[in-house]
Amino acid sequence: MTIGVLQMDFLIPGARSLKEKRRVINSLKQQVSHRYNCSIAETDFLDLWGRAQLTACVVSNESRHANDQLNEIARFASNKPGAELLDYRIEML
Repeated sequence: MTIGVLQMDFLIPGARSLKEKRRVINSLKQQVSHRYNCSIAETDFLDLWGRAQLTACVVSNESRHANDQLNEIARFASNKPGAELLDYRIEML
């Protein structure tokens, strides 16, 4: 069993309040969760309007499959309007 963890750092350029940031982030979390059947949460920069960190987690019987899925999640998130993916990191446990 392999647990894959993906940390993604985002810039939210259009956010002028925490409410606007949450709207963008919650939409992205919902889309990723439903499309890839993974757990995802906002894990850092909670009180900053223009920044966010999301962490996604997948469990698989093969590390290659978990890695492929996490890379696909990062590609999907990088193409979403309203949030600019700055950096991401993948870790296998």
